[in-house]
Amino acid sequence: MPSIFSRIVSGELPAYKVAEDDQHLAFLDITPLVEGHTLVIPKKEVDYIFDLPPAELAALHQFAQRVAKGVKAAVPCKRIGVAVIGLEVPHAHIHLIPMKQVADMNFANPKIKVADARMQELAAAIAAQVPGSGANSSTATATLTSQARHATTEANEANDAAAPAATSDATLHQLQQLTQGLEYMSESEAPLEAVSYPAPAGALTDAALATLAGVPAATQVEKQELTYFLRNHTADNGVLGNPELANRFKALQMYLKQELNNVQVYRFGSGPQVPVLVLGEADGGKLAGFKTVLTET
Repeated sequence: MPSIFSRIVSGELPAYKVAEDDQHLAFLDITPLVEGHTLVIPKKEVDYIFDLPPAELAALHQFAQRVAKGVKAAVPCKRIGVAVIGLEVPHAHIHLIPMKQVADMNFANPKIKVADARMQELAAAIAAQVPGSGANSSTATATLTSQARHATTEANEANDAAAPAATSDATLHQLQQLTQGLEYMSESEAPLEAVSYPAPAGALTDAALATLAGVPAATQVEKQELTYFLRNHTADNGVLGNPELANRFKALQMYLKQELNNVQVYRFGSGPQVPVLVLGEADGGKLAGFKTVLTET
């Protein structure tokens, strides 16, 4: 059951990398407290940071020290704050947070959204300042890893016919990758399909949602909470019977909750085939998420 961070290490998921060596990786947090918020991880998956052997724990902090110097050189701040929370992702990691004031370290603060172009700019700037790394180093890339880029390209090609106007949508690209090959299990199996729509003008009414779902405007709409909707798919011993697939659903759920606002599950009508849209508010005045179908007889 690889963690989200292990999937970044393997290249399965993209990241804004700023530094890397044989044992460690540093990349920008995609839900940062402030610009330049960086995560430092060991490539070896260990849940609890203090379970690392002493030599490996020391090496991780020495690597983090190098990265922190790069962050401070690239991002205007007074200090680089250091935090280890350890509850969000079951993979040891250190937060490096540029601080102008103590409040910048408050994890209760709302997370900010940083545009892709700015994230790439920050990653490149930090990478160029990390001691021992060069701006042209392969470990200093700010864009997708080659494996993740390839996977994203394949997903985009598969979805071009369904959403030709949205293929430059970074959120859609990430959702395509996260949902690729996943199926929702009810009384039958139905694939998850990533979607992105321009937000309707005015209130998001049931009729507007029905239009997005491709069902009659008068169709009854039922709302559910995302965690409840996916509860049987994110459980290791759930309906999938496959902890690795459950972990992928966990990654999808985490992305939706962290990257989108006001995520909601919408069910349209009653059985036997129930269209479902899972949507949240994305950047650029869009609604993004995925769609699937429930079978209820």
